[in-house]
Amino acid sequence: MDDYTHIPATRRLELFKNQLTKSEVKLYDYIMKHLDEVVYHSLSELSEQAQVAEATSLRFFKKLNYSGFQAFKFDLAKEQPNDAKATTNVYTRVKNGMIYSVETNHHMLDEAMLQRVAHLLNQKSEVVIFAIGASGIAGLDFQNQLMRVGKNIDVVTDTHTQIMRAANATEQTLLIVISLSGSTKSLIESTTIARSKGAHVVSLTGYLHSPLTKVSDDILLTHVKEHPLERGTLAGKVAQLFVIDALCTAYIHLHKTDAKARREEITAFTADKLY
Repeated sequence: MDDYTHIPATRRLELFKNQLTKSEVKLYDYIMKHLDEVVYHSLSELSEQAQVAEATSLRFFKKLNYSGFQAFKFDLAKEQPNDAKATTNVYTRVKNGMIYSVETNHHMLDEAMLQRVAHLLNQKSEVVIFAIGASGIAGLDFQNQLMRVGKNIDVVTDTHTQIMRAANATEQTLLIVISLSGSTKSLIESTTIARSKGAHVVSLTGYLHSPLTKVSDDILLTHVKEHPLERGTLAGKVAQLFVIDALCTAYIHLHKTDAKARREEITAFTADKLY
């Protein structure tokens, strides 16, 4: 097999253009017209926008000698200029990114869905969070907030442990899966197992059309979509934490008196830990 490792993504597209099927040509045309946007798409979104089947998209990137869409996006992102924001102070860009994240997620917040998930938190006897990498930070914050008001939840960030926990899920399990991309294979696998065991799955993700949402019962959307070369950004974490904080607030409203009493009790127990 020829080695295409050092050939840029756009060049590969041109090299294989004459070998594409009619459906693959539609995908090619869409990518070439939307190079700046494609790096933020999920495979499902790309396929939908190009009006082709996901299987066609997978074959397309295999034909280009990529392992999949993520590998293609990574190469494409490396080709794109990164000096568009050079005139803006780096700290100002960080601030603007966080403000944009909060305002955008506030605007698109689905209050009805928040209330639904808050009631599920109240009803289910077992609440488990699956998250990997940077999303694990958001999961731990979720756990911390709810424990302070008397709701015990478990956060599982190890992929092997997630599989074991999924296998032990029941109809009393509420599984909340946190993933900006919604495309992490190990998360999809463990989530699928948990759902087959009867768990109710809620996904907190940045993509409405992704492998994760296909195995979810309810979806809480965050707006921020990360560039392939800038994964784990602060803006992405802020988007997740904003939705989590809103969800915790909705849950606390269901238990105003008890939550206040438990919070005061925990504060008293931890008071002597401070100077």
